[in-house]
Amino acid sequence: MSSRQLRLGAFMRPVSIHTGAWRYPGAYPDANFNFNHLKRFIQKLEYGKFDAFFMADHLAVLNMPINALRRSHTVTSFEPFTLLSALAGATERIGLVATGSTTFDEPYHVARRFASLDHISGGRAGWNIVTTSNPDAARNFGLEDHMEHDERYRRAREFYDVVTGLWDSFADDAFVRDVESGLYLDPAKMRTLNHKGKYFSVRGPLNIARPVQGWPVIVQAGASEAGKQLAAETAEAVFTGGGSLSDGQKLYEDIKSRMDRLGRDREHLKILPGAFVVVGDTVDEAKAKRAHLDSLVHYDSAIASLSVILGTDASGFDPDGPLPEIPETNASQSGRQRLVDAAAKGNLTVRQLAQRVGGYGGLSFVGTPVTIADQMEEWLMTRGCDGFNIMFPYLPEGLDDFVDRVVPELQRRGIFRKEYEGRTLRENLGLPRPKNRFFDESGASNAAE
Repeated sequence: MSSRQLRLGAFMRPVSIHTGAWRYPGAYPDANFNFNHLKRFIQKLEYGKFDAFFMADHLAVLNMPINALRRSHTVTSFEPFTLLSALAGATERIGLVATGSTTFDEPYHVARRFASLDHISGGRAGWNIVTTSNPDAARNFGLEDHMEHDERYRRAREFYDVVTGLWDSFADDAFVRDVESGLYLDPAKMRTLNHKGKYFSVRGPLNIARPVQGWPVIVQAGASEAGKQLAAETAEAVFTGGGSLSDGQKLYEDIKSRMDRLGRDREHLKILPGAFVVVGDTVDEAKAKRAHLDSLVHYDSAIASLSVILGTDASGFDPDGPLPEIPETNASQSGRQRLVDAAAKGNLTVRQLAQRVGGYGGLSFVGTPVTIADQMEEWLMTRGCDGFNIMFPYLPEGLDDFVDRVVPELQRRGIFRKEYEGRTLRENLGLPRPKNRFFDESGASNAAE
């Protein structure tokens, strides 16, 4: 077995990021909003020994033109905590990662929800920290526009401090539950946070016991300067946008070097680029599947997707002309820049760029189980990643192809597990259990109080 082991998450909300996925022959058109389908998917992923089932989330429907919205399979989906709590009862080992916004929610709510999910699942919860860059989401929370980019990250950093402080409200053995004496809680093992900062004032303590994992696994996805710094300071897994291998290696070293400077162990953060995977008996067959899938994307959807990532309305651009200069916006900076660079490098028209984005324009592995495993192994061994957040082209066939055909090839090479290492997400990812800032391992108050 290799000393470097691949970590695999599954990007499952939407169940396929490709806007043509619901139209593919044999696909379930209602897969995003059908609990029985989703239960079948996560059980298949657990059979394949995936580390985590990841639910992205968005807080707006009217985030694209109506002509695109009417063609979108992401219009309706379950609220993450409701779904993951239900799926926890249908699984035993796979991690359950949900997005929780630091822009349009309160730390107490987020701390309580994730602590609850961690207890319900027996220690399998993960919090994907997002700062929510969508202006349409802001309008659902009484705002006309969203917070400026760097300000969102400053708020997110304080938000993280409050949430993790709330998770540490109780020592692990605070709840005595001594029936004979009638003592349920030892008050000496409870701490009030009393946080007062620029963005939040939170007294605490949290009204739920410390999570099974100490803290749910901390996940982050930003690749801007502010995002990379937040990841280096706080994250235990990073979902990145997939580019070239050289780009992945640069980002990998950038974030890990920041960890070095902060005194963090490099192995305590797993970098997982998103990878769109299409499997065929031959490379040509896989390419034909991808081409057919892309042909199912309508231009209405394609140009809307391009607009969202660019942070500006692209519907008025000349479809057959070059991409015009794009002004700075509060949208995701790294995502916008990847598109601008791709258009310039490939001399793409707006239509060509939109079609690429409308399907999926990021890192793709399209081939046989062997060629896909070759590419994944190269990324892993040359420090381009610690694993991947897999995106399936259509469901259920695309998921079944990966689990039944690619996973065995990865296992044969000794770079992916055949059995789970433990029962918690931390154990399976090889991550330590965080120390309680208020209590030592014996439950005694420590100097950090």
